[in-house]
Amino acid sequence: MHYHLIGIAGTAMGSLAGLLRESGHQVTGSDEGVYPPMSSMLDALGIEYSHRFDPANLEPEPDVVVVGNAISRGNPELEAVLERRLYYTSAASTVKEEFLRRRRVVAVAGTHGKTTTTSLLAWLLDSAGLSPSFLIGGVAENFGTSFRLTDSELFVIEADEYDTAYFDKGPKMWHYLPHTAVLTNVEFDHADIFKDDEAYRFAFARFVNLIPRNGVLVAGSESETVRELAARSWAPVEWFGLDGRSTWRATGMEFGEELTRFELHKEEEALGTFETPLVGDFNVRNCLAAIAAARAAGAEWDGIREGMRTFRSVRRRMELRGVVGGVTVVDDFAHHPTAVHGTIQAARQRFGTDRRVIAVFEPRSYTAQRREFQEPYRQAFQDADHVVIAGLFHPERYDTTTGMDPDELTAQLRADGLVAWHEPDVDQIVRTLVPQLMPDDVVLIMSNGGFGGIHGKLLDTLTAL
Repeated sequence: MHYHLIGIAGTAMGSLAGLLRESGHQVTGSDEGVYPPMSSMLDALGIEYSHRFDPANLEPEPDVVVVGNAISRGNPELEAVLERRLYYTSAASTVKEEFLRRRRVVAVAGTHGKTTTTSLLAWLLDSAGLSPSFLIGGVAENFGTSFRLTDSELFVIEADEYDTAYFDKGPKMWHYLPHTAVLTNVEFDHADIFKDDEAYRFAFARFVNLIPRNGVLVAGSESETVRELAARSWAPVEWFGLDGRSTWRATGMEFGEELTRFELHKEEEALGTFETPLVGDFNVRNCLAAIAAARAAGAEWDGIREGMRTFRSVRRRMELRGVVGGVTVVDDFAHHPTAVHGTIQAARQRFGTDRRVIAVFEPRSYTAQRREFQEPYRQAFQDADHVVIAGLFHPERYDTTTGMDPDELTAQLRADGLVAWHEPDVDQIVRTLVPQLMPDDVVLIMSNGGFGGIHGKLLDTLTAL
């Protein structure tokens, strides 16, 4: 069949294009601003795409048009699809019908930890010889890609709660037919999509309700919301966490710059010492979730143990970008207050409590820029030594009652005893920060976007000194 993807350069859409191409379909697409690495991937796959939206891209007429969730009414190509009454659908529906319906799906959902847990789970299953297909919302370093299609009955997928398409405002994860499901935690997020916490919880409640009775729900025991939702699961529940209520739990955690060690327990059974390059309490929880799901999917212990030891993480998750003059620069995707707090804590555990941690944060996501999250951010930064708050990504969307006030936040942090300042301009952040840096400092850069290329600019400036 001929699939045409409107908005092909998005991470999810580009990965879907790759899956469709690998399954033998003709794939074309269109988008604006198609740059590496997505353009390189599409070129390598031999996928033709246009750099602009145009009705002419629909000639010859495709069998199926996939409309990305960033595409809205008024897009000239979408308008032509509607006027010509072409068959169109969403990316999530295409994934379901093309790749999931005939397979045993292992789906990972939750507010935090989805991408890391999904990537680790895929690697554990692969290390155990089960060769799963997968679709992940980030590049899994062990595979060098965000997607793979194999002959295995297993398909591992990151189950995103964000909306599906302009004509389907429900979460993508409702389409994913979970058999084994992971629910890491649930904490209000995506305020641009969900009107309140109740609506956000409902999204996950329906996801849990999709798991069949012969499936398994792997649930985070330390999230009270998850406990409430899991109580209504038709499938058996296996709990994971660092508390005594968990089926799967870790004790004796030791954090180092290269490896984390912990003792694994299932119920009262001690299963030995496990090692992983991942760091932080939250990542130990991710490991427990992945181990439990891998066992539910049929993985043997030798493969799981080796996969844990050799996992190489995900790009932009505590990713070491460089060390210059003793200054370590780390990139992380953290943007929710809970994730920011956990990432700073992980930096302390990885690099030691005697090194300064300079947290540089871009309030970029809709959640990050909302006023109601300002106090949680104040609490999240307390473990840093030095905090730099960049400008709001779209300040014009907010007024004094709805938007975070970065100047007010930094004043509050200074009152708490931290060195903190606000600077909207990325180049000025680099110019001001570099003279203050000392050997052994850890600069932790957090944003869910490109942040103006600050990582490279900072490293280049340090190198030029």
